[in-house]
Amino acid sequence: MCRRQTRVIPRTGPLAGRRLLAIFAHPDDESLACGGTLAWCAAQGVRVSLLCVTRGEMGQRAPGTSDETIPLGTIRRGELHAAAQRLGVEDVIVFDHPDGSLNGVDEPQLRNEMIVAIRHVRPDVVITFGPDGLYWHPDHVTVHERVTEAVQQLGASAPALFYVVFAPGVMRRVVETARANPDAPPDVSLWSLDPDAFGAWAPAATLVLDASAYTPRKIEALRCHRTQVSAASALAWLTPSEAERLLGHEHFVRAATGYMGPTFLDALRPTSAPLP
Repeated sequence: MCRRQTRVIPRTGPLAGRRLLAIFAHPDDESLACGGTLAWCAAQGVRVSLLCVTRGEMGQRAPGTSDETIPLGTIRRGELHAAAQRLGVEDVIVFDHPDGSLNGVDEPQLRNEMIVAIRHVRPDVVITFGPDGLYWHPDHVTVHERVTEAVQQLGASAPALFYVVFAPGVMRRVVETARANPDAPPDVSLWSLDPDAFGAWAPAATLVLDASAYTPRKIEALRCHRTQVSAASALAWLTPSEAERLLGHEHFVRAATGYMGPTFLDALRPTSAPLP
C-alpha cells in the first residue's frame, strides 16, 4: 500500500521546472540527512518530492509527545507531512513496508516500486542514503541498495543519483555541544545511538553544499517529528548558531550510475537572500 499527498505550490525561481525526488526509510530521515538542501531547492523553484518507505512504527515514542492510543506509525506519518510542509516539499509518498524489516521485503518487489515512483515523479535528481546508511541502519542500507538498482535498471532514462552522507565526527560534536548547554539533561543523545557511527566509513563526499541559510528550516522540520526529537534529543538543545555551524553543510556522493552530466545541484551556490 502507498499513500500520496500532493500540495500545489506555484513554482518560480531560477530552478523552476527542475524536479528532485528524495527517497528515505523513515519519517525524520529526510530532515536530518538533507533538510537544508531540500528546503534550498524548493526555494529556488525545484519541485521537491519525498518518498518514505515505512511509517516508522517501530521507532521510539518520547513520553508526553503524542496520544498513546494512536498507533505510532499514524502519528509519524502526520509528523512527516508537517516536516515536508516546512521544507517546501510538494509531493509526499508513504509506502507501508515494515519498519525495521526492510531487508526481508521481496527485493524485486521493492525495486520495482522504486522504479514506478521514479517514473511517476520524473526527477532530474534522486537523493537517497549512501552505502553506509548514514550510521549502518539496516533499513537505510536496504533502501540504498534498492534505489541504486532501480536507477541502474532505468538505463538511458535514469536521473542523476546522489547519496547523502555525514562528515565523520559531526554528530559526536552535536552531542558534546548539546551536553555543554547548562539547561540540557546530562544524558541527551541521538536516539541512544553511538554518535561516532554517523559517517564512520562513509565514502568521501564529492559535493558539499553550504545550506546554512536554510538550517532554520531544517531545524523546524526536525522539530515537527515531536515523538523523535524531544527534550532527550541532542538536536533539541542546539542554539541557532550551533545548528548552523554543525548541520549547515550537507555532504553528497555522486553515484556511479544514472545520468552522469551536470545537474542543478552542482549549480547551487551559497546565498544570503532572505528566506521566502
